[in-house]
Amino acid sequence: MRRTVPTWEHGRVNASCLPAELRAQIADCGYFPEFVTDSVALALGDEQVVTHLVHHEATFAHDEIHRHVTVLVVTDTRLLVVHTDDGPATDALGHPTPSDRAVTSCEAMPLRSVSQVSLSRVVSRPQTFGTPGSEVVETWLTLGWGTMRRIDLEPAACADQSCTADHGYSGSVVGDDITVRMSVTADGAEQVTRLVSFATTLQQLVGAQR
Repeated sequence: MRRTVPTWEHGRVNASCLPAELRAQIADCGYFPEFVTDSVALALGDEQVVTHLVHHEATFAHDEIHRHVTVLVVTDTRLLVVHTDDGPATDALGHPTPSDRAVTSCEAMPLRSVSQVSLSRVVSRPQTFGTPGSEVVETWLTLGWGTMRRIDLEPAACADQSCTADHGYSGSVVGDDITVRMSVTADGAEQVTRLVSFATTLQQLVGAQR
């Protein structure tokens, strides 16, 4: 299959290399779609999209709304994670920045480096699963690839509540992974189905790399 290589036009990447369905889903989010599409196309390069997932979430803080779009793209060789957020409120010197800014970041890793693809499903009326009225109402997808890890430490203690000795610290090493959560109530049944399809496809591709 002939690849469509992204080209630059007026400072932007020609995003015609992206599948029409992916471009439409990004546009449906209504959050700087041209910028998000450009970021995904730039990260994709000349590779073909095998499967993808678009997740749009908004959080509220007092009288402000913060929006975030995550686009997951899988090719034959890589997993791309593209995040787009509202720009920072202040610059490096602490000065306020204009409100009409957005920032994007992309992490790309070989499929062979993906160490975890976990899918969890919440089903209503499991006793009648497979019949009308029983459905997947919520899903979680957790991905891990071991690029970064953090150590969570806390003071260690013993069972004796009156003990004042220094027992050092205890802790755990936690992988810096990503979790995408979708529900029928918040995202719609179609998005929940897309997440399940994306996760199962990625699990198969990652397993084939071992």
